[in-house]
Amino acid sequence: MVSNFKLIAASCLTLASFTLTACGEKASAPKPADKTAAPAAPAANPEVAVAVTDTACEPASLTVPAGKTTFIISNKSSRPLEFEILKGVLVIEERENIAPSFTQKLTTTLDAGDYDMICGLLSNPRSKLTVTPNANAQVAAIPVTQLEAPIAQYKAYVLDETKAFVEKTEVFVAAINAGDMNKAKALYASTRAHYERIEPIAELFSDLDGSIDARADAYKKVEKDPEFTGFHRLEYALWSEKSLKGMKPIADKLLSDVKALQTQIAGLNFPATKVVGGAGVLIEEVANGKISGEEERYSHTDLSDFDANMAGSKKIVDLFRPLIEKADPVLLKKTDDNFASVEAILSKYKQGDTWASYDKLTEADRKALAAPVTVLAEDLSKLRGLLGLN
Repeated sequence: MVSNFKLIAASCLTLASFTLTACGEKASAPKPADKTAAPAAPAANPEVAVAVTDTACEPASLTVPAGKTTFIISNKSSRPLEFEILKGVLVIEERENIAPSFTQKLTTTLDAGDYDMICGLLSNPRSKLTVTPNANAQVAAIPVTQLEAPIAQYKAYVLDETKAFVEKTEVFVAAINAGDMNKAKALYASTRAHYERIEPIAELFSDLDGSIDARADAYKKVEKDPEFTGFHRLEYALWSEKSLKGMKPIADKLLSDVKALQTQIAGLNFPATKVVGGAGVLIEEVANGKISGEEERYSHTDLSDFDANMAGSKKIVDLFRPLIEKADPVLLKKTDDNFASVEAILSKYKQGDTWASYDKLTEADRKALAAPVTVLAEDLSKLRGLLGLN
């Protein structure tokens, strides 16, 4: 499923080379210092400038005091580039798609220690960032070293789900290309479940998300638009058109995109802020949009998606559980209780290996499901701030 923010992200990526859009933090051109102006009031936190080029960071090394620092990142290349701060393999912060000749700000809180910076391409040599002890620094809620293990475990989980997703999609696409509608229908929801479990981090691969999981609403000619591809185009063919005529190119492209996703994910860094934040964003999306049944509008297999979305978000909570419990055990218990409430309601509609058709639920049934999902989304939205990842 492609949510609005994902489409916006994809659009920003496409347009970044040509326009100065209002996507993300507003970019501004660097201005020369005015040597005649009165001294400015002291900044609330230190600001340091770093330039991103095609090949490296300028300067190649920086030293800042522990605590909150704002990085003023200017792109001195001719194409959109990114900036990352890493601790070992853990991405602490990043700014992606900084447009050429423009500047973005990144404010973060760092503990004392040695870090790396990557400017431009991920294959570029790493530059050094040294964070010195600072007695007056605000201490980060969670030391970054404690985030490494859950992030590594989460990436392993995503890689396993993606491997299964590729394998299931191969069988699903073979059924489409063989014209076997009954088999393709039977495989549709269970194949997608692997994708729905990794949706908390869909923002990291918004380009492929757009081609794999977009809905007809994203296109000018809706279902008839030739740009409408992916699972939901095939869903429309299976359940609404009841014909697979002309679907082979769509099916083959889907498989190609899914395999590209597997390759892309293997090379991705997983910022903790996007992993933890993604759990809340996804369940909020379920509460505000998916609950209406708009995603699986042709097949009505929404309950399978909901179950997978819950499993994917709960996995993140479980991996960060010791840190959450240490920071706020009451919130953790409330979150666990709300997950249990949603799972109990969903279990009523489980029918062996499949789920009840979502269009058969009454309005009262849907409201009963929506209430705990909404509360759960509110709880999950607090986790990023709780762990000091804002």
